[in-house]
Amino acid sequence: MGLFDFFARRPSLEEGLERWKETPDAVLLDVRTPEEYRAGHVPGAKNLPLDRLGGVNLPKSQPVFAYCLSGARSAQACAWLKRKGYEATNLGGIGGYRGPLET
Repeated sequence: MGLFDFFARRPSLEEGLERWKETPDAVLLDVRTPEEYRAGHVPGAKNLPLDRLGGVNLPKSQPVFAYCLSGARSAQACAWLKRKGYEATNLGGIGGYRGPLET
């Protein structure tokens, strides 16, 4: 990642969720803590906290879309997943998300 990549426009969470829905066999990961997940998560998301990512049990052929609260943990998760051979997309954070949540 270069210096100017930081300033590049990242798609909104809503745009990212549309891409997730349109991608066959894609998995949506919420990498927040179990407590944060229980407080409210995007419908269809699976909880796999960042500190437990080493236990991921997904086929590497399955695209992964990840989010957290601010986008920092999901960026770390995507970097790790990519190093392990996964196709991973960081959706950012749900801090400003106004869509439906499950509890």
